[in-house]
Amino acid sequence: MNRLNFRGIEIVYDDQGQGVSIILLHGFPFDRSMWREQIDFLSACGYRVIAPDLRGLGETKASGEISAMEDMARDVAALMDELKVERAVICGLSMGGYVAFAFLRKYPQRLKGLILADTRPGADNDEAKANREKVARIAETEGTGAIADLQIPNLITEETRRHHLEVEAFIRRMIDAATPQGIAAASRGMALRPDSTDMLANIHCPTLVIVGEHDVLTPPSVAQDYAAKIPGAQYIVIPSAGHLSNLEQPESFHQAISGFLYSVSW
Repeated sequence: MNRLNFRGIEIVYDDQGQGVSIILLHGFPFDRSMWREQIDFLSACGYRVIAPDLRGLGETKASGEISAMEDMARDVAALMDELKVERAVICGLSMGGYVAFAFLRKYPQRLKGLILADTRPGADNDEAKANREKVARIAETEGTGAIADLQIPNLITEETRRHHLEVEAFIRRMIDAATPQGIAAASRGMALRPDSTDMLANIHCPTLVIVGEHDVLTPPSVAQDYAAKIPGAQYIVIPSAGHLSNLEQPESFHQAISGFLYSVSW
């Protein structure tokens, strides 16, 4: 575990391995531990893997009532500066993908490659924004347990919930480790993110779009549609996975990213 003080907050992150740098950006309302299997796998494959807790989640504290995706992207750039990483492959899942789009908008020259997993470029519509505010208020008034009960049915498949109880238990532990204030700030930040669809045709770095076969939050049809708008993008569906494809089917996820990363590294 490492720490970086930047713009009034302390960013906590893992930094493991040597080689081409890969930055893993976690989903909502989780922390860097959601990447534990990927950190071990990728570092063993000869990559330097950097996984921060995004502001307000994990051990990185929120700096206000809203944790904007743009601020999280600045945090990632500051972390790269601290670690003397000029360019990196950025992999963002769900909310981490929103941060990746914000990073792309601000620092396109610093991207060696882009992995977008179970995410989407579009902004929230009015209904989705209202739901983000509902989630924020539930976190503030009812706590993390209520957030876990609300979120989990949409995050993983029923098959995973029945046959891999350890996955759901791990997800609940991550949510319980968050603070209600941090969850609320991130939820409000996601609601304010701009539409990134206009950037897709101008993405010039190698890009991989991954989606779980049974993802109900960002369905394969959505992922396939925006992947087709990115020049040369690869598109892979992870069988038997929902929204958290890296946790539900880690071996398939590893297979998907390893081939892509090999092509980016040379």
